Amino acid sequence: MHADPKGVLTGSYFFDGDFACAEGALAGECRFLAGYPITPSTEVAERMAQRLPLVGGIFIQMEDELGSMAAVVGAGWGGAKSMTVTSGPGFSLMQENLGLAAMTETPCVLVNVQRGGPSTGLPTMVGQSDLMQARWGSHGDYEVIALAPASPQECFDFTIKAFNLAERYRVPVMVMMDEVVGHMTEKVVIPPAEEIEVVPRRFTEEPPGAYLPYRIPEGRCVPDLVRLGEGYNIHTTGLTHDERGYPVMTAACQEGLVTRLVDKIRKNVDDIALLDQRDLDGADVVVVSYGITFRVAQLAIEEAAKKGIKVGQVRLITIWPFPEKRIREIAKTIKGFVVPEINLGQMVLEVERCAAGQCSTTLVPHPGGSVHDPMDILDKIVEAAR
Repeated sequence: MHADPKGVLTGSYFFDGDFACAEGALAGECRFLAGYPITPSTEVAERMAQRLPLVGGIFIQMEDELGSMAAVVGAGWGGAKSMTVTSGPGFSLMQENLGLAAMTETPCVLVNVQRGGPSTGLPTMVGQSDLMQARWGSHGDYEVIALAPASPQECFDFTIKAFNLAERYRVPVMVMMDEVVGHMTEKVVIPPAEEIEVVPRRFTEEPPGAYLPYRIPEGRCVPDLVRLGEGYNIHTTGLTHDERGYPVMTAACQEGLVTRLVDKIRKNVDDIALLDQRDLDGADVVVVSYGITFRVAQLAIEEAAKKGIKVGQVRLITIWPFPEKRIREIAKTIKGFVVPEINLGQMVLEVERCAAGQCSTTLVPHPGGSVHDPMDILDKIVEAAR
């Protein structure tokens, strides 16, 4: 299915990542945004506040981030493709209702323009320290999808992809931008609506009375939704529930439900996980990076080549689910991974776990507030190549 032309601002523009994200949401047929202003994500909400009414959508500024995420879940069940946008402290406040969205299988998108933390931290400066929180921030067993754009163009493209993945797997999907990508301005090309693929909401064809909101159609991993107001009686709860959506407080019901919530992502990792892989054949060292750090690492890689070091690259486009299988395969063929991050060590733990001692894993940490000095990355590449 192609995008609704009303939401597609076709053409070439100089947008920052925040504006590009907003335009991607509109092209992905988002028609509801609830949020609360927070630097450095506010420009996404400002853009949506201007543009949503023009395409028949709704923007609402909530009293806080807890209410924002709750409104997004409610709008999803009301039939809208919905999203919210925030940064560090607001992301923390959204975690309870993120878990509710996972439990009720509500398709929605959460954009986090990361800044330096913890607490209020560095409101206007870059960080990449929310990646583990994106995966483990709410309690219980569940799975999410998280994407990490490295340019304004990707902010546009990946936000559309986020909405499509949310609909396909009925799961919260996060776009984990960082402040530099959110605020850098570059050329963004928005194609015509007929060239933009969107995944439509899958509504049940069963009549009221026969429909069960959590019954899985044969050959599928997620149940169909309904159009509210058409006679369906729906019970939605964050409690462990059966196919009717009614609470059932048993270990057997918990096992069936939660296992499926996890498996619908884990069993489809090969279809979900996206990587940008470069120069891996014969590489001595592989740099694993994401977001703005991928771009910063390029100079270090060029300098390493001058020293005769063959450096490959793996850019994590999909942070979660983590591409475990591919990292394990690469680890068998190289001397070491180098992982630059604007935090003190998060995704490096996943790389090290998957490398499983087959090669070295070296972190290039940075606590935030600026990007790396590329020469710090170069030093670790040289060290790993010995």
